[in-house]
Amino acid sequence: MGGMHIYKLLRAAEWAALNQTGQTAGAPVDLADGFIHFSTAQQVAETARRHFAGVEGLILAAFEADSLGAALIWEPSRGGALFPHLYGPLRLADVIWHRPLALVDGQHLFPADL
Repeated sequence: MGGMHIYKLLRAAEWAALNQTGQTAGAPVDLADGFIHFSTAQQVAETARRHFAGVEGLILAAFEADSLGAALIWEPSRGGALFPHLYGPLRLADVIWHRPLALVDGQHLFPADL
């Protein structure tokens, strides 16, 4: 799965905390599950729909999968699809780019070039 970008959705407060501290153990769901949840480009819109419906101020952050090293494990989830899970801290230094996601009529608008 080398050379690909993976994505993390962060609430505004989570993004602000990451910027302030430089790293995080993740959102409450990440802490509860023991790893940081990521999605591929093909998975992230469904992740937003299922887990962030109606949430304003979301930030879409992109990461290079290979740069996260051995702490990134691909594991089956939804219907057997492989999802990237990070067993370690999420570091601001690893963010390639980030963009706010507009919420229009209850739907998050993702970048066309994703």
